[in-house]
Amino acid sequence: MNLLFWTKLLLISEWVIRLVMLPVIVIRKEKPATALAWLAVIFFEPWIGLVLYLFLGEIRLGRRRLALRPRRRGEFTSSEYPEIEPGEAPSETASASETMLLELSQQLGGFSAVRGNTAEFFIDPDRAIERLTADIDEAQDHVHLLFYIYGDDWVGRQVGEALVRARRRGVICRVLADAIGSRKFFRRLARWLQSEGIEVYPALPATLWRLPFARLDIRNHRKLAIIDGRTAYTGSQNIIEPTYGHRRGGPWHDIMARLTGPVVWQLQTVFLEDWFHETGQLPESTGLFPPQQPSGDVMIQVVPTGPDLPTEQFQDLVARTFFMAQKQIVITCPYFVPDEAMLLALRVAAQGGVRVLLVVPRRTDHPMVDAAGMFYLEYLHRFGAEVYFYQPGLLHSKTLTIDDRLAMFGSANYDIRSFELNFELNLLLHSPEAVGELYRLQQYYCSQSRPACADDWPRPVSLQGLKVHFAKLLSPLL
Repeated sequence: MNLLFWTKLLLISEWVIRLVMLPVIVIRKEKPATALAWLAVIFFEPWIGLVLYLFLGEIRLGRRRLALRPRRRGEFTSSEYPEIEPGEAPSETASASETMLLELSQQLGGFSAVRGNTAEFFIDPDRAIERLTADIDEAQDHVHLLFYIYGDDWVGRQVGEALVRARRRGVICRVLADAIGSRKFFRRLARWLQSEGIEVYPALPATLWRLPFARLDIRNHRKLAIIDGRTAYTGSQNIIEPTYGHRRGGPWHDIMARLTGPVVWQLQTVFLEDWFHETGQLPESTGLFPPQQPSGDVMIQVVPTGPDLPTEQFQDLVARTFFMAQKQIVITCPYFVPDEAMLLALRVAAQGGVRVLLVVPRRTDHPMVDAAGMFYLEYLHRFGAEVYFYQPGLLHSKTLTIDDRLAMFGSANYDIRSFELNFELNLLLHSPEAVGELYRLQQYYCSQSRPACADDWPRPVSLQGLKVHFAKLLSPLL
């Protein structure tokens, strides 16, 4: 009797969940694909789906951050900090599509393109950390670090020791690290840095009591270092030794750029915004924005993204760059789960005679994302896109080049999570020389890869094929 009662109660509760969540999801989810994916989970497993939706279904930053986020750079740069220069206007020779891209990028991130910069790229992680440490050792005023992963290993300690040396010279050091990505860092290494007078804070703290108020999987995925307001580092590399993810994908292969010139002011502003949103404090402006002299001829546009900004605009930006291509599109990334607009743009480009080249790792640290990515890679391969699987390890570099005139690199992956959930930092390069250098690095990655063949695509009736197609249905949620 009791078993029958509980069975009926379970069935009734499951149908109540289905009927209640149906209008909730349909109304609250603007994208039909996302709504259908959530409905599939809810109808297949109501209680599990309900719990997942309550924790992961809505983009919630927490009340305090929602109160702080409206105070963006337009407010505090006019008082505490100097105004960012308006930057470059589109040249008379710029095409209509290039002009629209510049304007769309500025609407999204709030920064215009600035000329007079240098960009030095590193694909050797040891070399990048070596240069970063050397610049910290030469710092005279301040060092600002913002990283998704700050590891408690020899790399993290090497950078940490440089920070301690700088602090003992009187340099102000501030470190902002993601609470989840750097959780091991906060257990021990962060405490040592704090004991030495370095300001260390977790970004987007993750605690159980925050579950009803904020999504714990919304992370600050940015990688950024600022030294004396004159030198900046950004890209895809974290402060951790590259073999930490070897169990599945092998050692991580990243790209980092050392930047000088007026763009450093813009990157400093990105750090200060995140610092303010986490601490409620605005550092004193002395020394943060030193006079900038042109150090090169590279034109760069900073494009920060996050769930507090209109995410559709970033997707529009990426799709528009694809439509601009006349000769080729080259993408390197670890996670490839595109939305419909990006998929359409790449397919049209490939069918229109544009060479579309995708360089990805064969396996990453996220099996479900890998399975979904295989569906989209095979789909584009059927329409003429070239797919290469990187062999030495997990290719973590996120780069894009369009012909020889436009490039983008940074922390954002080509997946739904980067588009809609994570706080990311990307840079657009509008100078042919810098675009050419990034393209040469992409060609190096390609030389270390093998082209996809028929054996790489799982048969639909196989177990792996079923996994791929099931992951495809969940791709709007990944």
